[in-house]
Amino acid sequence: MGDDVLLLGDYTGIPYNDAGRAKALSYSPSQLSEPEKVCLFYTQVQLFAGPFGLGITKETGPDGKVIAWKLGGWEDRSPMTIWMDGRPHPSQYAPHERTGFTTGHWEGDVLVTYTTHMKTGFIRRNGAAHSDQAALTIHFLRHGDLLTLAASLDDPNYLSAPLYWVRSFRKTRNQVEFLDGPCVQGDEGVAEGAVPHFLPGQNPFVDDMNKSFHIPVIASEGGAETMYPDFRKKIKAGFTIVEKCTLCGGRGPGPGGGPPGGAGPPGR
Repeated sequence: MGDDVLLLGDYTGIPYNDAGRAKALSYSPSQLSEPEKVCLFYTQVQLFAGPFGLGITKETGPDGKVIAWKLGGWEDRSPMTIWMDGRPHPSQYAPHERTGFTTGHWEGDVLVTYTTHMKTGFIRRNGAAHSDQAALTIHFLRHGDLLTLAASLDDPNYLSAPLYWVRSFRKTRNQVEFLDGPCVQGDEGVAEGAVPHFLPGQNPFVDDMNKSFHIPVIASEGGAETMYPDFRKKIKAGFTIVEKCTLCGGRGPGPGGGPPGGAGPPGR
């Protein structure tokens, strides 16, 4: 799950269509240094890519019934309000925000939430994006001290199939502070009037990961078939066993000559 390694050009396991892949390849890391973006929160998809904990509180009405559950914000993700009072989602023409609009209902002891109206955001912090038409469904399942979030992201613009995540959190007695407001914006010095980007076919980093880990481009460029284990059979001939991986703590390649052990792309 960790985002401690940033691998540009790694869209493995993302069921991208051609539009989604083109959007991801146009990304430049310098975009986050633009003055208007240095305090830019990620969308709720960051729940499955960020390294932080999960704080949950409730809002009740005068009758004591739960109106909403609230997930505390992180330094890079806005808080999430899960409305439980049956209110409908806004019109498709309503403004979209980073936090999105989320409703929830119970299926037995499982909380199911549905988030729409998110702005265009990142699936991974390497520029892999989802569109503003993406919808996030999350199942909250508790097992003792463990809370598991199983999610699917549907995006009619950039994805040819749903993208799935599973992440678990362990209950703790430690007091954790979560953000409820915006961070402090700062100017990191990008020239005014310029929007960092790469035109089609001009991204110089597109094959960096392939060269570092000896992974075929057909695997890293994403697509629905890259989500499934059988895809390994298709690209088996393209793997090259390396003596030592210098980007994954000195560990060697994984079983079967696949990617080096322990080297997982960010956000997975």
